[in-house]
Amino acid sequence: MSIRFTARARRGIVALTVAVGLAVGVAGCGGGGDDGKKPEASASASRGDGSQPSTQEGQADVPLAELKGQDGLLLQITSAERDAGGFVTVNGNLKNDSDKSVVVPAAVRGDETEIVRNGRSLGGATLIDSKGKKRYYVLRDTDGRPLTTTGFSTLKAGESLAVFMQFPAPPEGTTEVAFQLPTFASAPIQISG
Repeated sequence: MSIRFTARARRGIVALTVAVGLAVGVAGCGGGGDDGKKPEASASASRGDGSQPSTQEGQADVPLAELKGQDGLLLQITSAERDAGGFVTVNGNLKNDSDKSVVVPAAVRGDETEIVRNGRSLGGATLIDSKGKKRYYVLRDTDGRPLTTTGFSTLKAGESLAVFMQFPAPPEGTTEVAFQLPTFASAPIQISG
């Protein structure tokens, strides 16, 4: 299956990715120690309170989900937003929570031939809609490159990398999906927008 994006759509995707990456990087500089049980309350509070001055700040401070990987890797999902263009963008931070450098496992890119030949990426990520009984894979451009963060390999101790992944959007009524990434635990996340 090949999905084609217009030049305008690609520019929009890149602009959104850069803006969110910068916002997450700046907001993510604060201290950690968040309790893994807080995200659900925070996500519903930010969606229900229209008077809140900065929803994006709240999302960056309290992740929607935290997934533990091997060797001290931690993936914090900070947002999952539905776009009018028919896709969902999942943003987060991939962090080395250990005291030594860690090579991000190649398995996170998945094992599809088209994804593998495009180098290191988060192309193995999927969204699972258990209600609709569907699995959504990371989108690809017309050259087969995954629409996700690419070109990383090693994270130094304590280092964090802003990441994104884009998926086809589940039906409008679907707001909760399970996020999966090879070598990481899976977690439910809420789609906003």
